[in-house]
Amino acid sequence: MRPLVQPYIESLKPYVPGKPAADARRETGLPDVVKLASNENALGPSPKAMEAMRRATAEAHLYPEGSSRELTGAIARFLGVQPGQVFVGSGSNEVIELLIRTFTAHDDEALLCQGSFLMYKVSLQAHGRRFREVPMAPGFRYDLAAMAEALSSSTRMVFLANPDNPTGTAFGRSALEAFLPRVPEDCLVVLDEAYFEFVDWPEYPNGVALLPRWPNLVVLRTFSKAHGLAGLRLGYGVMRPELVGYLHRTRMPFNVSSLAQAAGVAALEDVEHVRRTRELNLKELPRVRAELLGLGLSVPESHGNFLFVDLGRPAAPVAEGLLSRGVIVRPVPGYGFPQALRISVGLPDWNDRMLHALRAVLRG
Repeated sequence: MRPLVQPYIESLKPYVPGKPAADARRETGLPDVVKLASNENALGPSPKAMEAMRRATAEAHLYPEGSSRELTGAIARFLGVQPGQVFVGSGSNEVIELLIRTFTAHDDEALLCQGSFLMYKVSLQAHGRRFREVPMAPGFRYDLAAMAEALSSSTRMVFLANPDNPTGTAFGRSALEAFLPRVPEDCLVVLDEAYFEFVDWPEYPNGVALLPRWPNLVVLRTFSKAHGLAGLRLGYGVMRPELVGYLHRTRMPFNVSSLAQAAGVAALEDVEHVRRTRELNLKELPRVRAELLGLGLSVPESHGNFLFVDLGRPAAPVAEGLLSRGVIVRPVPGYGFPQALRISVGLPDWNDRMLHALRAVLRG
């Protein structure tokens, strides 16, 4: 009898997200739990987006506009590109899935950075696509020079996360502009800028600004982080119009809900919410990192809204100890770092509670 699934599905390990706070409260019996596991916006969703969703519920009995036309136009105006360059998906994860499905074949290969965002690998394997992983450089950084050397005639897609998840490290403009000319024109470079709004670094490259020079470049961004809309699953890609047209052929009909579309338009207008979110992160990220470094832990400089903490010992027991004290963080063994935690930066009192709990756990 034939097997139900192909070997690449049989061996696929599902993505394991950060533990929900409700699960943690049930498991620990603690009424007050702080979640610092999923890089969510500590200030909550955009207030303007919430109001737009409330209004949109009046037409929840109708199917959404299939091509997300209003939201696509709003994103294009916000970025200074043409509407035909924007594709909206149910989270940037859907855009990743569609790029793989649409632009790669079974005999093609993708190139990844080892230890980077896990969903690139999961999505490729789910589609039966081959991939190769290039080791990180010291300091948990992308090695773009080594990735350029690893390109082959079979490479049809390269995934780059900048800033990276889970390490928080980033590569600069000069490294990216040295890499892009080495990529063949028939190979798409998917530049994932999910944490774009949090970066405060003059050398950080804006992928959208590079699009006119590189027709094989695709830039991904999301409403999940700075806009606080993770629960709506809303992300988008910016690329040349020809690529957008093909994605519309392969996407599911009505792939973005009417509530998400309305919220996205309003969130783009809520510059105050993004400003406050960024301001909180710029204050708390270096403070929490300094405290962690003071505990003797290895913590690379982060350009996101989270910190990668190398404990130098198995991280799972430390995470369990924190959970027993009502603090949820994210062990990242699936990324290849069994000794590390990814800790989101939250409100000051949340961060203080995490630091207090971590000191207690490390003391044993």
